[in-house]
Amino acid sequence: MTAQDSITTPRKRKFKVPWAIVLPAIPLFLWLSLLIVFPHIRLAILSFLKRGQDIFFLDNFLNIFLGNYLAPFQDPDQLFSRVFFKTVLFSLVNTLLSLIVAYPIAFYLAKVLKGSRKFALLLLLILPYWVSELVRVYAWMNILRETGFLNYLLVNVLGIFDQPVEFLYNNTSLFVVFVYSSVLLMILPIYSSLEGLADEQIQAAEDLGAGPFATFRYVVFPISLPSVTYGCILVFMISAGNYLIPNLIGGKNTLWVTEMIYNRFIISTNWNLGSAYSLILLISTSIMIYLGLRLTGQSLRGVFSEQ
Repeated sequence: MTAQDSITTPRKRKFKVPWAIVLPAIPLFLWLSLLIVFPHIRLAILSFLKRGQDIFFLDNFLNIFLGNYLAPFQDPDQLFSRVFFKTVLFSLVNTLLSLIVAYPIAFYLAKVLKGSRKFALLLLLILPYWVSELVRVYAWMNILRETGFLNYLLVNVLGIFDQPVEFLYNNTSLFVVFVYSSVLLMILPIYSSLEGLADEQIQAAEDLGAGPFATFRYVVFPISLPSVTYGCILVFMISAGNYLIPNLIGGKNTLWVTEMIYNRFIISTNWNLGSAYSLILLISTSIMIYLGLRLTGQSLRGVFSEQ
């Protein structure tokens, strides 16, 4: 080989493993695989198998959607359909209520309060979430029950009622505790986006003759829309998959999908039907999030990249 050939012939580059990227990614990969991907794959497989047998079986899904309308399925499992739609509807209502409550608070934090007052209010908002959700739910039960603090205030202190009223185990108390438990998940992302909104943009809109509503519609809200979507996704998914609040606050009057899943897995030990319930809930909520993103003209990557 001549010297000129050695110059013109390209050298083969040795492939080097980017260990600086691979090594930190290994724990994340194991966490995603062992705790999320593989359990969901197993869940999907179980939902298509007959109970106690490794036989491909569609009866779990047929029984859920068709119930006793299709022989020989006589188990009246249509209850799941009613509970499922109620769960989705209540989760959507909770998401809307949380947004209505959270947006003014986030705007007040980002654009009105300054300095130590902002820090103090943020601390007061975050402080209750330092304790377990179970403790917070039991605290609400102690407030709302017939012998709780609210009845003591209304009956013994203010004298509004002659006798105690049971505030627990109804839809109103359910939404109150739901909004309380999820509102911070809506406040923080919206506050973060509004914090980056320059005050000069709002002032410029006002100088051009825009009123408060027009300023909010064309300047403030478009800036915060990805964060609103992000918060709505979090609140909706957590509401639909919640077990403690519907079970303890709603009581026997409020049956949630998660409680039906628990009963199938733990009480009746029917893991196959419980897996079918879980798979339907997972796919349905994912489809609703996708439709919501399409309606708002956003992408999931764009929403999460803004946070």
